[in-house]
Amino acid sequence: MITASQVKELREKTGAGMMDCKKVLTETNGDEEKAIELLRERGIAKAAKKSDRIAAEGLVETYISEDGKIGVVVEVNAETDFVAKNEEFRSFVKDVAEQIAKENPADVETLLNQKSIKESDKTVSEVLTNKIATIGENMSIRRFVRFETEGLLESYIHGDGKIAVLVEMENGTSELAKDICMQIAAARPEFLDRAAVPADRLAKEMEILKAQAMNEGKPADIAEKIVQGRINKFYGEVCLVEQEFVKDPDVKIGKLVESKGAKIVRFARFEKGEGLEKREENFAEEVAKQIKG
Repeated sequence: MITASQVKELREKTGAGMMDCKKVLTETNGDEEKAIELLRERGIAKAAKKSDRIAAEGLVETYISEDGKIGVVVEVNAETDFVAKNEEFRSFVKDVAEQIAKENPADVETLLNQKSIKESDKTVSEVLTNKIATIGENMSIRRFVRFETEGLLESYIHGDGKIAVLVEMENGTSELAKDICMQIAAARPEFLDRAAVPADRLAKEMEILKAQAMNEGKPADIAEKIVQGRINKFYGEVCLVEQEFVKDPDVKIGKLVESKGAKIVRFARFEKGEGLEKREENFAEEVAKQIKG
């Protein structure tokens, strides 16, 4: 019987994941030295040492099922943009998107513990660990969104995996949906419409706008009226249906879609590495580090 303390001790020594540690301890009947050897042989201990490196590059990818009813957008990170061009990495990201579509995990943790649809003898986590070991960089599945619908799904990838968009619509055409995808990629809306803007976000924005007006020397009552006018500009920036159509600025997205007898239900926009701290290092210093070992 493998105890929790044995697993914890092996994890602390190797940096490998809890499940990997438990698995090798079971295989070696609790022999820690043999378990460490197994982890090293499988590249897992080596991979774990890379886990403290910042992974802010990588790819965003989309997947839509053959029947067009399930759509996925996913972000998988790596340390450098070189890996994003690696075919093995790109194939893995596509496999992850397909896995999410077919197996419908609740979150990333659930996804990692699922049996891989491509390598049935391994979990997604184990496949990822093997990729880290063979490719030689820390990688992580950061986030995903999955839509399931009887409506229309369309996706768009910009910049060879830099920005990915997934849109669900009622009615409309694939061409219109593609235009909406490109709009979202270019104009970066945060919300579908005014109703989707959180109350605290709106309150904060109004507070800022009022302070701006007061700093311009406007009396409080006048400042309040100015805020009401300026808040429309805020909505026009962050709400998709109130944005100007990038192909025709005289038309708002909401009116464009309405004129086509369609409706935007929801969307997801992922930009590679957004919100992550990227490693900033001088290339010469990086080479010197490698030489010094």
